[in-house]
Amino acid sequence: MERPQVRFTYEDYRQLPDDGQRHEVLDGEHVVSPAPSRRHQQVLKRLAVSLVLHVEGERRRGEVYFAPFDVLLADDNVVQSDLIFVTEARQALFSARGLEGAPDLVVEVLSPSTRARDRGKKREVYARFGVRELWLVDPDAGTVDLFTLAAGQLAHAGTFGPGDVLVTPLLADLRLDLAAVFA
Repeated sequence: MERPQVRFTYEDYRQLPDDGQRHEVLDGEHVVSPAPSRRHQQVLKRLAVSLVLHVEGERRRGEVYFAPFDVLLADDNVVQSDLIFVTEARQALFSARGLEGAPDLVVEVLSPSTRARDRGKKREVYARFGVRELWLVDPDAGTVDLFTLAAGQLAHAGTFGPGDVLVTPLLADLRLDLAAVFA
């Protein structure tokens, strides 16, 4: 007799002990990732600082958050994206629990333990819930793959490397020097 598959929910997620690992729920499946590496955190820090300075200064375009921060896409889809940006117009999505809906921008810094999931399942989930732009950042290769939402899919819009300046449709006046990010 086959056991019925248990679907993990936000309430199940909330009951998990704090064990220093990243827990997420993807389509009802409980997913655990170890803490990221130093290199992962260096790249993430540089991206976060650049984005915060660009969008949270005088222009007040929105807010930037980084993991751990709950993004509740649905009761059975709770993610800890490495970095998110939410425009000023969509600030009502924030609650005491975290962000209740899709961020405008998600940045995932790839790690050996998350690479396949970030490129596959998470990208599909982000598209389904309406994330407008996704950056998959590979600290080993020194690249950023940019995806933009089109017809319900996050379509590949380009790959940028350390010699490039990342220009993004979502933040048209942002010029992100990737040599500095991957230094």
